[in-house]
Amino acid sequence: MTPLIVRPAGRRARLRWLHLIIGGALLMPYFLVGTVVVGLYAPGTNVFTSLPAQLAAFGCALPMAAVTALLPTARPLSVAAARALCGLAPDRPLADGPAASRQARVRSAAWFTLHVGLGGIVSGMTLALVPFAVCVMALPFVPALHASAALDARPALDHTWVLAVAPPAGAAMLLALAGCAAAAGALLADRAPVLLGPTPDDRLAAAERRAAELAVRNRLARELHDSVGHALSAVTLQAGAARRVLDSDPGFVREALAAIEETTRRTVGELDAVLGLLRQDGDGAGGADALAGPGLDALGGLLARCGVPVRYEAEGDPGAVPGPVSAEAYRIVQEGLSNALRHGVPGSPVRLRIGVGPRELAIVLDSALSPRPPVARPGGGRGLTGVAERALLLGGATEAGPRDDGVWRLAARLPLHAPAKEPR
Repeated sequence: MTPLIVRPAGRRARLRWLHLIIGGALLMPYFLVGTVVVGLYAPGTNVFTSLPAQLAAFGCALPMAAVTALLPTARPLSVAAARALCGLAPDRPLADGPAASRQARVRSAAWFTLHVGLGGIVSGMTLALVPFAVCVMALPFVPALHASAALDARPALDHTWVLAVAPPAGAAMLLALAGCAAAAGALLADRAPVLLGPTPDDRLAAAERRAAELAVRNRLARELHDSVGHALSAVTLQAGAARRVLDSDPGFVREALAAIEETTRRTVGELDAVLGLLRQDGDGAGGADALAGPGLDALGGLLARCGVPVRYEAEGDPGAVPGPVSAEAYRIVQEGLSNALRHGVPGSPVRLRIGVGPRELAIVLDSALSPRPPVARPGGGRGLTGVAERALLLGGATEAGPRDDGVWRLAARLPLHAPAKEPR
């Protein structure tokens, strides 16, 4: 908790005093309306000379201030002023944005009422006590002030000891005022994180936004891994094969170079699309939706340039698969072919079966398992995790691993339509 006893003359105390003066200024319109209300119920009373009437007007002003502070836009203004003038600790953050929930609006109204209430008291004390204390301090040095004193106070001014204690008494009044202002400012600083800080609803909304942003980043990372990783594997294989037959088979070399050119051109386009989404400002979820990858209708081109022979079998109509499922299926096949390039037996054909049923899409990719242990790549090993995540997002499942017959199999089942939600 912020200590209520602080240095009354420090920079932070002065800024908090200014914050209280601003609160007193904000209270004035409500106070004037309160004087009108008091005048209606106590005709003939001079509100500005009657302390009970002033207190009554003050009591009428606070509820009106609280009601107006229920507006959602009131919290950002209060937060901006508190951050600039209250000297808050960095580990006690305030909420950003308008108050969206009922709890946040009530807290904001409580803060505004506390601010203008304390500000009105401190402002009134400042306006009344500072000139009075200065006059008291000047009594021994300005004889003209004796004539302006009240009639019942003039006899006391004839005593020398009264004039002697006047300067210390005036200074004590100013110190007491500074202490009151410092204590009120410290109280506001202590309550600001409680009343203007994030509510449980604000924290939940922030967590949901963060989760959405992380989901978008994960999807972009999967797209980069699958497209760029597959392209690099294919290019590496084609370049190595071309190097081995560079002198004996120029025709194959030309075909390999053309395939490398086509693969890199397509991959650069996909990379530019992903990087463009990363540079965009705004809602990350919209950016993820804008990332439209290829679908099963582009599977023929993928199989032609993947760098390994593929035996493709299709059951049903892959073109009838919905767009989101088709795009994820394409990436799953792409990752399976990349694994076959990296870890399979060179030159061994890959068998790919895609079956489109009434409710789900089945993908089975078999490749010969290389007897050599896989080479560990720094930062690698995320491809199968990405495949599982893609299937899980659609409500499907995947299996991957070696079989007893020496075949490495990747199998995925993806529902064609989102499962219907059960009624509550």
